[in-house]
Amino acid sequence: QVQLVASVGGLVQAGGSLRLSCTASGFTLDHSAIGWFRQPSGKEREGVSCISSSDDITDYKDSVKGRFTISRDKAKNTMYLQMNSLKPEDTAVYHCAMGYYTDSRRARLVANDYDTWGQGTQVTVSS
Repeated sequence: QVQLVASVGGLVQAGGSLRLSCTASGFTLDHSAIGWFRQPSGKEREGVSCISSSDDITDYKDSVKGRFTISRDKAKNTMYLQMNSLKPEDTAVYHCAMGYYTDSRRARLVANDYDTWGQGTQVTVSS
């Protein structure tokens, strides 16, 4: 069974840090682009970060640049989103996702590009 299993999110104070992870089972993350998306309550889903299968092309939502870092550990078949200096506006349900591009150096913050999604995990940042 192909699936992405996300770690539990959490409640953190503004300025704090949290690391989300998603572990793949039934397939390898080695050759896929991976991404993180989030959906604040009552709002549309938005792209947060993505990285190409070559691991050298990344993209971040402007509001998280310099604070969030996407990465993967191929040995553990796991992807991560390190979130630092969290703000209340980062509160949302976060989703991990993976997809394939023919170009290994391509990744976009476009949800339709990704075909396997993890379950959502709630991140709440208190002020």
